[in-house]
Amino acid sequence: MNRYLERFSEAVDMIAGLLLGLCTILIVASTVGRYVFSWAIPDSFDLSRYLIGACMMWGFASLGFRGGHIAVDLLYEPLGPTGRRILDFIAWGALLIFTVLLAYMMFFRLTSAYNSNEATFDLRIPVWPLIGLIWLGCASAVVTTAVVPFARGRVEEPSPLEGHGV
Repeated sequence: MNRYLERFSEAVDMIAGLLLGLCTILIVASTVGRYVFSWAIPDSFDLSRYLIGACMMWGFASLGFRGGHIAVDLLYEPLGPTGRRILDFIAWGALLIFTVLLAYMMFFRLTSAYNSNEATFDLRIPVWPLIGLIWLGCASAVVTTAVVPFARGRVEEPSPLEGHGV
């Protein structure tokens, strides 16, 4: 099971990295074109906006697998293994509820954009595939957030260097 989760996570990380690289190239090319050549790339604002959203959601899916969300050490470190397990359960449960609701709402945003034939301003490119990419990131985040805590099954001990400025 962990091997499949690791492969899924690697695919999610690859997609997030590619989207981030594409978004960076688009923004840099648009900025250079605007200030050096006095010519902007058509729809670069709309495309970069949707690509940044997709980067965030696919990064969110990666976060669900890696477990790299913010922890309040002031509460977490003094707890014993049982207290940490309870706090982890509450944190993962809240994250899962938020992620499911976000994916649910993004699905309705996707269907709305598809049904209304929403398009970009300059080139009239349909935006539903880009919103679909964002929704796929949300759906991947639901999968990683729902499956990973049960696949790990144990509380990870903090590094002995935690809390010492390292």
